[in-house]
Amino acid sequence: MGQDAFMESLSSTVGVFQYKIYLLLLGTCSGLKVVVPSHTVHGIRGQALYLPVHYGFHTPASDIQIIWLFERHHTTPKYVLGSMNKSVVPDLEYQQKFTMRPPNASLLINPLQFTDEGNYIVKVNIQGSGTLSASQKVQVTVDDPVTKPVVQIQPSSGAVEYVGNVTLTCLVEGGTRLAYQWLKNGRPVHTSSTNSFSPQNNVLHIAPVTKEDIGNYSCLVKNSVSEMESDIIMPTIYYGPYGLRVNSDKGLKVGEVFTVDIGEAILFDCSADSYPPNTYSWIQRTGNTTYVIKHGPHLEVASEKVARKTTDYMCCAYNNVTGRQDETHFTVIITSVGLEKLTQKGKSLSPLASITGISLFLITSTCLLFLWKKYQPCKVIKQKIEGRPETEYRKAQTFSGHEDALEDFGIYEFIAFPEAPGVPGMPSRSVPTSAGLPGQDLHNTIYEVIQHIPAQEKDPPE
Repeated sequence: MGQDAFMESLSSTVGVFQYKIYLLLLGTCSGLKVVVPSHTVHGIRGQALYLPVHYGFHTPASDIQIIWLFERHHTTPKYVLGSMNKSVVPDLEYQQKFTMRPPNASLLINPLQFTDEGNYIVKVNIQGSGTLSASQKVQVTVDDPVTKPVVQIQPSSGAVEYVGNVTLTCLVEGGTRLAYQWLKNGRPVHTSSTNSFSPQNNVLHIAPVTKEDIGNYSCLVKNSVSEMESDIIMPTIYYGPYGLRVNSDKGLKVGEVFTVDIGEAILFDCSADSYPPNTYSWIQRTGNTTYVIKHGPHLEVASEKVARKTTDYMCCAYNNVTGRQDETHFTVIITSVGLEKLTQKGKSLSPLASITGISLFLITSTCLLFLWKKYQPCKVIKQKIEGRPETEYRKAQTFSGHEDALEDFGIYEFIAFPEAPGVPGMPSRSVPTSAGLPGQDLHNTIYEVIQHIPAQEKDPPE
């Protein structure tokens, strides 16, 4: 209030100074000029109100007359105060209320009442070589300052999300011509699909309430002379559970799978966003059977007491006010390998990566086996033999021994070729060997077959 009054006074002083400069510049071109800083002035009931007026002229004046008239809405203006030169001529009805000190034309109203609200007209007459007249009108409003508002909320016990409604009402004991504004977390509340206001804006209705409606609400009330804000109030809204999750203090977590080293005791924590707080239940699954093992937000599992290496659990959260529940499943794997062997640089090996590696290995092995079945060594050798050109057979020579052992290195297989009917077979002959060793039948080895295919008889020359 003090700062506002100071700012209004400063603004009035600046305005008056500007008007004086304006009058000075006009000079004799304008004759008489009457100026008021503002055509609307707001006053507080029971306090004094000052209406500043400035006038100027640039001609010799023998007499200066100032007259103030008061005009209520739809009434005839009434004389309240006047002066001739420095003599004040008051109206006897208002002589204790209005004050003026000529040649200053400003008017003081003290004390201000609701009946003093209306239009005040000031007229200045200058008598010299002629008569100059000018006037201005000032509108005066009278208000009581705003008292601190109080917000009431219904229902006071709170409302369930998507089901209940909340109504906030702003109550003010003192003040006139009040304007209401609702704030949420310091920002104005606007009309929406769930927010509506009364015609005077003093009631805020939220239907239905949601979690997003939770916040600090306040009511700002103001009029022309003051403004006040209520204390913050937070409506009670029941919601949830939302975002149910399970965390642990030990072990490795990959998705919804916890890997625990044998001998460790792991503590699980189940949490969800909800009001009021949820009721938690821990459920263990064995085969097709489930049973509750504990109530509360925490579950401790001692790995050495778990009979199975892999156990399925479930955490169930229930809000007994909203009637809603949520659940999340997770698996605990007990390993004796040691978690340090399952981690590499602090990162756990993903089960998906393990499955992918094994699948690739099996696919590769299957492909290799198929290729080996399709292209066996005996078939390759047979295809090479059958596809050998005839010229190579004719160039074949009989060797008495292995002249170059490197050329003979390879895989050999004994193959018997049936003789075609009507084709005389080639007589066997022995290859003489040194040291008196008996000759060896050349048809007994694949080497002989390759080197000694019976040569085709040449056509007799013509």
